[in-house]
Amino acid sequence: MNARDRRREIGHLLHEKPVNVDEMAAVFSVSASTIRRDLDAMTRSGDIVRTYGGARTIGGPERSLQERESIAVGQKAAIGKLASSFVDDGAVAVLDAGTTVGALARNLAHREGVTVVTNGLTTTTVLEHSAGVELIVVGGRLRHISSGFVGPFAERVMADVSADVAFLSADGVSAEHGLCEETPEQASLKRVMVERAQELYVLADATKLGVTSAHWWTRLERPWSLVTDDTATEEQLAPFHASGMVTVYVAPTSTAHAQH
Repeated sequence: MNARDRRREIGHLLHEKPVNVDEMAAVFSVSASTIRRDLDAMTRSGDIVRTYGGARTIGGPERSLQERESIAVGQKAAIGKLASSFVDDGAVAVLDAGTTVGALARNLAHREGVTVVTNGLTTTTVLEHSAGVELIVVGGRLRHISSGFVGPFAERVMADVSADVAFLSADGVSAEHGLCEETPEQASLKRVMVERAQELYVLADATKLGVTSAHWWTRLERPWSLVTDDTATEEQLAPFHASGMVTVYVAPTSTAHAQH
């Protein structure tokens, strides 16, 4: 198989699911360095965007919540554990929809005296039997693919909240532009969350850093914190460190210590 045909097949493969470099090398019986050269060429041509250890397609179908639950599982667990340390006793915390924020919710399940306001069914399910957590669920139109409520009703309810802290998710995170999402309704609700919280934390594993392939944006125009995992490269983190607006926290997935 020549390089052009292989790259076409790589594109088809990435449309189906995320695949890392070693897996692609095994599929096509070539070296990892050959796959990396293919991915570099496909990135330059605008067909894909590189992620840590692999790549993802641009403009492909949005992944369902169930699919995202199988991606970066250990990294999301580490991010959720670290993020829970930023929820003080007695705090009112807004938790966005999404699997990474759902990992945070699991670390709050046994807390006492915390109020959680969420539009996400993942967080709702995790906390529904947590007697020590005051759980407020923001309704609206349910996006089945992401198990999150959006729309004018959700925005009106969220506008009445005064939160100590908000934990946001996103399809992609840019130091320059903020958070990108698949729909304007998601981005619009996040803007209300940003307005109604004193402190902002964005929870994003390394595969989302620098990704700008979705079309709708929530700009972050005041100081905020990024909580990511230790598979993030220095190249990925550099724009956030340089922005002057972002505090970066790196969650250890092994025995490493969190970095600021």
